[in-house]
Amino acid sequence: MFYAIREYRGRADEAKGFGWKDYRDLVIRALTQLGGPIVLVWDNLRMHLVAPLREFFEANASWLTVFQLPTYAPDLNPQEVIWSLVKRDIGNLAAADLGQVTRAVKRKLEMLQYRPEVIDGCLAGTGLTLSA
Repeated sequence: MFYAIREYRGRADEAKGFGWKDYRDLVIRALTQLGGPIVLVWDNLRMHLVAPLREFFEANASWLTVFQLPTYAPDLNPQEVIWSLVKRDIGNLAAADLGQVTRAVKRKLEMLQYRPEVIDGCLAGTGLTLSA
């Protein structure tokens, strides 16, 4: 499981969300750490569909396979289950500031990274499987 967190603090020079380059860089980081082919299950977030990102996917088809989920299919998206686990554990957090929320989310995501059986369960819950 690979992730990146961005805090938006409302500054004029700050992006509100992830751009296509952020997603590209995350995939490259995953490749660097894994050292092998990547299978990316992608939802239909508008930013996931922009031309530069599609061109990046096509240019790297030798190591990157992308599966596009149907338009609205949260039941097929293992990420939805991951986020429900994160939100369940921090749902009652009385945070003093955004940094505290960010640290709590990051801590939970890091804990999940070291529990592959939970991540496997999130995938199994979708009915999708990994096969060679």
